[in-house]
Amino acid sequence: MNCVTNPGVRRPEIPTGGGRAATLRRLGSRNDVRSDSRSDAWSGLWIGGRWLRMAAAVGIAVTLLATGCGRVIRAERPVEVIPRPVEVVEAGGCFRITGRTACSLAGLAEGSTGSGTGEGSESVSADRAVGKVELEAVAAALDDLFTPCFGHSPRWVEQLPQRGGIRFERCDTLAAGGYRLAVRRDGITIHAADASGAYYAVQTLRQLLPTAALHPDNPLRAVEIPEVTISDHPCMAYRGLMLDVARHFFTVDEVKRTLDLMALHKMNVFHWHLTDDQGWRIEILRYPELTRVGSVRRRTLIGKDPGGEYDESCRYDETPYGGYYTQEEIREVVDYAARRFITVIPEIEFPGHAVAALASYPWLGCTGERYEVRQTWDIDDRVFCPGRESTFEFIEGVLDEVMELFPSEWIHIGGDECPTKMWARCPHCRERMRTEHLADLRGLQGYATARIERFLQARGRQLIGWDEILEGGVTPTAVVMSWRGTEGGVQAARQGNRVVMSPSTYCYFDYYQTRDTASEPLAWGGFLPLERVYAFDPLEGLDPGERRCVLGVQANLWTEYIPDFDQAQYMLLPRLSALAEVGWSLDRRDSADFRRRLDRQAQRFDALGYRYARHAFDASGDSGER
Repeated sequence: MNCVTNPGVRRPEIPTGGGRAATLRRLGSRNDVRSDSRSDAWSGLWIGGRWLRMAAAVGIAVTLLATGCGRVIRAERPVEVIPRPVEVVEAGGCFRITGRTACSLAGLAEGSTGSGTGEGSESVSADRAVGKVELEAVAAALDDLFTPCFGHSPRWVEQLPQRGGIRFERCDTLAAGGYRLAVRRDGITIHAADASGAYYAVQTLRQLLPTAALHPDNPLRAVEIPEVTISDHPCMAYRGLMLDVARHFFTVDEVKRTLDLMALHKMNVFHWHLTDDQGWRIEILRYPELTRVGSVRRRTLIGKDPGGEYDESCRYDETPYGGYYTQEEIREVVDYAARRFITVIPEIEFPGHAVAALASYPWLGCTGERYEVRQTWDIDDRVFCPGRESTFEFIEGVLDEVMELFPSEWIHIGGDECPTKMWARCPHCRERMRTEHLADLRGLQGYATARIERFLQARGRQLIGWDEILEGGVTPTAVVMSWRGTEGGVQAARQGNRVVMSPSTYCYFDYYQTRDTASEPLAWGGFLPLERVYAFDPLEGLDPGERRCVLGVQANLWTEYIPDFDQAQYMLLPRLSALAEVGWSLDRRDSADFRRRLDRQAQRFDALGYRYARHAFDASGDSGER
């Protein structure tokens, strides 16, 4: 791959009009992507005795034309699925899908059949209805499967005949998010616990397609699917990926591509790191300077950050760099994610990592000085002033707008790496410590965190933060994301807090993938090979009661040294496949079997146009070849 290691090669453009005219944008990142309108192409979907309004006649006409010509792509064996299912039972035959294959969601919409394996720790209530929006999301997933193959959406019917077609049925005895996929010579039946289970079944069905069918040159006549029965459910409820867009900005289209990659791996939480010292990336109408000023840095450091020792040896690109998402674009991404059963958790850093905000509104800091948006990467002493009431008015005003945009139960406030140097000599902070009877400066951060937590709770939301929030004391309702090893997560679980395990030693995908760093694009440091990611045990050191507090795992992609989406993909893959299997298949991992299945996954990456670290497929996993 052609990796870009110099942020300066990416030159922002200056829009000449619109609401963001004063903001510099990364070249090619106008974010002029339209809302996903694939549902308009559905040929008709019958749910609960009525037709949902979707396009049309054209789809059926195209179907009749397309099925008369084209080639047939044969089934591939053995069945290779990532993450690893609970059970795979193969047979010798296959089912042939054509453009005329009928599909029905009626059974998923109308209720449970009562059939299934009954596996899993949590079953779905029999009276839980599957709503129209969820059904449309499942239908759109099947549309994504059909359209590359046949050039059009599937044919939806209310009732299928006894033989043929793809039918969905709801089964309340399956675990939440679970499914049972049965491919027979005469049709496909998907039993699902809920709409998410049905969606995950479609993602598995996508992996049963021959890789040549994922992106054919021309519409096909037919595609064969191996005859198989797959029973499956997730081990962990939270299977996440964090993308840092503050250091380097990614377009709406690129974020959507990331969400598609998550969906392929049955991951369900997108943690969006939207603010930091180097850039403010979310439009807040009440505070327009955040994007007019805070979204743009004057230049960017080239090469390795020296960690605070900045002198004439440091080189900069001398090119303004900027970008942000409008509220309309935020809603577009949230909706796109929801239709893939992915929750988007926004992160607004507080009280540290605040220079972009302080550059926009100097009165948020302890001194009131006007700063520039930070141009280097290491930790900055300039943070929010928790001694001023105006600081809390600001952050609450920001969060009010954030909560309007994000329906997520959780709002991430960061809370990590917050120096207290400025607080020590700030009269406002010292007065706050006196009036609140705080013993030390770290207690001041605890006060600020607790205050924001109460604010969120009053609005029906829950606070989530990096493990530093433990140092000032948090309530049992806060969710702790453990990044400084697993110790913070263990401590939090033992005191009853819910936990997401995300230690840098296993989950930081900005680390090098090979010891041969000379042949690699510039990275933060460290060495995190595929094998180590796969070996991660997020429950180690916890007893059964404490383990129930661990919600799941999360990969983190910090982007100080990741200037473009090509490099982001390269750093994620194939390590994301490994962590996805940790979260989904924790109790059934097999490293040798994973290696075997990963070869097929690489073929899917090729067919879908994703870039990845090819050297990870070497026997040693340690080659520098790319």
